[in-house]
Amino acid sequence: MTIHFIGAGPGAADLITVRGRDLLSRCPVCLYAGSVVPTELLTHCPGGARIIDTAPMTLDQIEAEFVKAHAAGEDVARLHSGDLSIYSAVAEQTRRLERLGIPYTLTAGVPAFSAAAALLGRELTVPGVAQSVVLTRVSGRASAMPESERLATFATTGATLAIHLAIHAIDQVVTELLPHYGADCPVALVMRATWADERVLCGTLNTIRAQLANEPMERTALILVGKALASAEFCESALYSAEYRRRFRSA
Repeated sequence: MTIHFIGAGPGAADLITVRGRDLLSRCPVCLYAGSVVPTELLTHCPGGARIIDTAPMTLDQIEAEFVKAHAAGEDVARLHSGDLSIYSAVAEQTRRLERLGIPYTLTAGVPAFSAAAALLGRELTVPGVAQSVVLTRVSGRASAMPESERLATFATTGATLAIHLAIHAIDQVVTELLPHYGADCPVALVMRATWADERVLCGTLNTIRAQLANEPMERTALILVGKALASAEFCESALYSAEYRRRFRSA
């Protein structure tokens, strides 16, 4: 048997990958993060599948379900929101599986920051404006941030910032970023991108706190900050230039 960790995507049920959907349809056991994974995805589970919501469970209880399925020779679909590569708590689960000798696979999903950018209709890397995206968060009860990974440190680069799980700390976010990005720097708050109740607030570092106070958002909303969010005056890249010689096109 195998434990298949699957990135379920940002919310919309049809944004799971084909591979993830197919794995889900073959597994007689499904563990899913019920607080952030749409129940519509569970329709892909085979008839009679044992479906378990892990939202109220501890890591020990989740491990016990893995062990139970392993003893029964049953494949498991482990659904996580977004993509598995960041803030998914996959590493602590796979470490336990390795200690137990239980095989597993990882299937990528559409990350929240990508869905948010699509909803905004923006590219997060714009030529001459920003060519890097920093995926980060602020310290919380679940996990503290290393001292070297402060928002102010990342802000010195001028990169586009995708700040997760930080709506509750909007004052801290604005205070740390203002000296580096300036009061007029664009900010977008995106809540539940691709869900039916998705919401967006667009403003600047100078206005966003008041906007959020008037229209509160849930803790899981994503904060995007950077000049690329509103840049219209930028140079085109050389990629499609008629003068640019490349492997697939002569100058």
